[in-house]
Amino acid sequence: MPKKETPATKVPVTPPDQWVDKYGDYLYGFAMSRLRNPESAQDCVQDTLLAGIKALNRFDGSRDIKFWLRGIMRNKIVDQIRRSIKENKVDIEAEDEALLESFWFKYSGIATTNPDPWQFNPRKYYDNGEFWKVFQTCIDEVKEPARQAFVLRVLEDQTTDEVCKVLDVTPNYLWVLLHRARQQLKVTLESRWKESD
Repeated sequence: MPKKETPATKVPVTPPDQWVDKYGDYLYGFAMSRLRNPESAQDCVQDTLLAGIKALNRFDGSRDIKFWLRGIMRNKIVDQIRRSIKENKVDIEAEDEALLESFWFKYSGIATTNPDPWQFNPRKYYDNGEFWKVFQTCIDEVKEPARQAFVLRVLEDQTTDEVCKVLDVTPNYLWVLLHRARQQLKVTLESRWKESD
């Protein structure tokens, strides 16, 4: 006799009229950590809550609705970044041209210098809440559009193609932006985490 499948445990659903009180601060903090703009973060929260209400019939109850709303918010964050890029188009600077040339040399087989090694291994601290607070202050200081590229590609785990479409850049220029973001993060994390370690 075949075994009966046990249904997945459903998490109780918080009614939408309580979402602002229960999840508003959490969603706003999440949006601010990605967008660094209070007005954009507020718009993102509002768009997320409205989209959540419209899509509530598709919520399957398998996880806390807070995390389901955060999933919706990830798309709203991408939309906000896309709007920001269209409004503030950035040209390639002279130093970017040098990095693009370096990228070409690297992938054509011509040796380039290796970056300086890290003073500590950031992966050792992934489970450390204090590390992530320091990381957040450091990512907030990365200049645009490198910060947006890093948020989309690394933190939001978008594909290269998706990020290139959002930022309206070539894959080579995306590499430049990510390189710049990682370099800035390395410098600030190494200086700040030593103090907190």
